[in-house]
Amino acid sequence: MLQPVIHSTKANRYYKKLHFYEHFISMLYCVLSGCTSLREIEGGLGLAAGKLNHLGIDYVPPRSTLSDGNRRRPSDVFGQVYQYLYAMYKPSLSDSTLPKHVLERLFLLDATVFGLFKAILKTSGRYAANGKRKGGIKKNTVIEATSLMPCLVDFDAASASEKAVFKKLSLPPGSYIVFDKGYDSYGQFAAFGDAGINFITRQKTNAAYTSVQECLHDSGSPHNILKEEVIEQRYRDAQGQPKILRLRRIAWWDDAGKRVFEFITNDFELDAATIALLYKFRWKIEQFFKKLKQNFPLQYFVGDNQNAIEIQIWCALIALLLLSRIHQQHNSKKAFTVFASIIRLHLFNYISIKELLKAYTKKSKMPATQQDLFNTG
Repeated sequence: MLQPVIHSTKANRYYKKLHFYEHFISMLYCVLSGCTSLREIEGGLGLAAGKLNHLGIDYVPPRSTLSDGNRRRPSDVFGQVYQYLYAMYKPSLSDSTLPKHVLERLFLLDATVFGLFKAILKTSGRYAANGKRKGGIKKNTVIEATSLMPCLVDFDAASASEKAVFKKLSLPPGSYIVFDKGYDSYGQFAAFGDAGINFITRQKTNAAYTSVQECLHDSGSPHNILKEEVIEQRYRDAQGQPKILRLRRIAWWDDAGKRVFEFITNDFELDAATIALLYKFRWKIEQFFKKLKQNFPLQYFVGDNQNAIEIQIWCALIALLLLSRIHQQHNSKKAFTVFASIIRLHLFNYISIKELLKAYTKKSKMPATQQDLFNTG
């Protein structure tokens, strides 16, 4: 199934000992089983050597060979595998309650940081009392609302600005992209408008702007709208020339959180309640990060270089994509965390996932012939 990707990326070129498929299976096993070192990967696969032929491999890579592969084989190859599988399974992953015509145009942007034990990548924040600082890798992620899975992933040092991801972002005209105020860039907001892309974000508390027109609402409007107005924001472009950007500002009272949100957007058509709802949907990307870190812990990386770290994160994303697809395909009522744990415990068992889930659903008793471990007499 992965042959088109392997062929297009020339993933096996210059690699005589470790072919890509063997490398991929080894790292996928790493994230699915929760291995924390190359030694555990080698030992775990070695104990299952008699079953590996069913995966299409007959070779367990030594940890030194796997280490070389993680350092030398570009992580982009694993990214291409993710994009290939994402394109294949995306149509069957949506389970949102938002209208389809809105989902198809909605994208969510946010970032998360994975801490590292070495200063491989510069992190943000203060130095420790001993004058040292750990490294950190930042993963900027764009999630497509139709699938709630990433369509763009960009890695950088934890200290790098989030705004750099905009250079790699390509969205169709008419799209909506939602992000928090950490991505605020008036030059980028203007570029979104020129490209026909709508954005929704929160206004910074220290933002200086000029109110041009206040929008009036009748008694039938939601009580949550405290104020809606058209504003002008002054900024300088990349050449240092002064510019004026016209935006829509909405002050919205959140009943659940008992707080005020101040949104800005370049969309002047949607009603204020829909704007607030679309921003609230941004919470889905926070849930995605929690799902990734909870089920595929990435506190320990089996490589000490950026390429190896990115490979492991890509494989965690691939594992999450595949298990999400299987979880939905079998209409499992079990929480995803429970489902992932079941898969982890039975990776090499000769039993179908359907039968495995059925067995876990039934309340089975210990067979009478089972020896009591606490009674060896």
